[in-house]
Amino acid sequence: MIRRLASLRPAAALLLLFLEIALLDTGSLSATVALAATAAAGSAFAVCSLLASRAAPAVAPTRVRTAIRDRARRTAFLPQRDPDASGRPRPRAPGRALPATAA
Repeated sequence: MIRRLASLRPAAALLLLFLEIALLDTGSLSATVALAATAAAGSAFAVCSLLASRAAPAVAPTRVRTAIRDRARRTAFLPQRDPDASGRPRPRAPGRALPATAA
């Protein structure tokens, strides 16, 4: 518990510094409240994402390999076309621009 509090001290000091700068520079309370609300929302989002990442179950590497292998087996095999095979027309080389595309 003490280590957690010790790790929060720099963040709290930085937040207080930003609040002081906001109060001294603008002189308005609304900017300070907006800054505090943004900081509170950002920290709440960070805590929620941290909790969600820790709650996700760890997947064993063997399950990942098996899933990739199964997906590869289900994928239909499409043979690559050989452009030099007999009976296949050769692709045409680019020629002059068409009148519709010429600007």
